[in-house]
Amino acid sequence: MTTHLHIAAAKQSAEVTDWAARAGWVVGLLLFIAFVYWLMRQGWTWRGSLQSGLPELPTAPDAPGEAKLTMTGRYHGSTTAGQWLDRIVAHGLGTRSRVELTLTDAGLDVVRPGAADFFVPAAQLREARLDKGIAGKVLAEGGLLIVTWQHGETLIDSGFRSDHAAEHTAWVEAVNSMNTHITTEGTAR
Repeated sequence: MTTHLHIAAAKQSAEVTDWAARAGWVVGLLLFIAFVYWLMRQGWTWRGSLQSGLPELPTAPDAPGEAKLTMTGRYHGSTTAGQWLDRIVAHGLGTRSRVELTLTDAGLDVVRPGAADFFVPAAQLREARLDKGIAGKVLAEGGLLIVTWQHGETLIDSGFRSDHAAEHTAWVEAVNSMNTHITTEGTAR
């Protein structure tokens, strides 16, 4: 009988949770996540300092003229033209946001609630096309409106997605016809 008591006394259930070890793992994981975010922030800042030679963004004129087209949607960022992964972060061009676009004879007015607005003068517009991606955003073929424009010595692609994707084609035609008109007049291209 004592043998059975001895065997029964030897079997004990294991401790369910070691709270100190679990708290240590949670704190370690949170520190690791904070460190990764800090590294990402440093990379963003470093990229901005590399692009510090980019001139200030132009602002819209007081009287830009009558609107040819308007669009609401999302601004997905800007890249060096032809380099869809080379995001430009200087002057807030890397900040994604809602957007209201207005195309006039004077140029393209980009209004971004919560981010820096900018204006692309008509003489700086180079082309518009439909594409599927821009730094960090990939959609179905033709899902993004990409507007290429000259800023200082840099050609920039800016990506937009309309709330109504059917509008993209009209924007491509309008921007490209403005560009053809500007080129035939002999203005700088």
